[in-house]
Amino acid sequence: MSDLEIHHTGLVVTDLEEALSFYRDVLGFDVVEEFTLSGDGIGTAIGVDGVVGDFAHLDVDGSRLELIEYEPAGEDASPDAINQIGATHLGFEVEDIDTFYAELPDDAEPISGPQEVDIGVEILFFSDPDGNFVEVLEG
Repeated sequence: MSDLEIHHTGLVVTDLEEALSFYRDVLGFDVVEEFTLSGDGIGTAIGVDGVVGDFAHLDVDGSRLELIEYEPAGEDASPDAINQIGATHLGFEVEDIDTFYAELPDDAEPISGPQEVDIGVEILFFSDPDGNFVEVLEG
């Protein structure tokens, strides 16, 4: 098998502009590129006839986060809890979690304040505008 390298982490959102304002303006990630895909290629690849996808790629310290808004949109499959089977989250690291927490906007919806876990690391979970889980840990 060919050697694999991670290219990006994709996240489907309901409103690309709202997601961009959160990930770009609140979390500070740089937009690398924005583009739209449509036609048979994307439709066949993802198994949705007639789909159009608006994409934004953001740079996250050398990794790429891909935000996608599809039309037609699929059904909401957001889990209610982080421990639900199939739940996903994006994990990021900061130097000072207390400062990061204090600067979070009200609509970020933290599950709790920063918590120290058994291995001595402080973590914080909150939700983006679509209810996707985001974790920040102090490194």
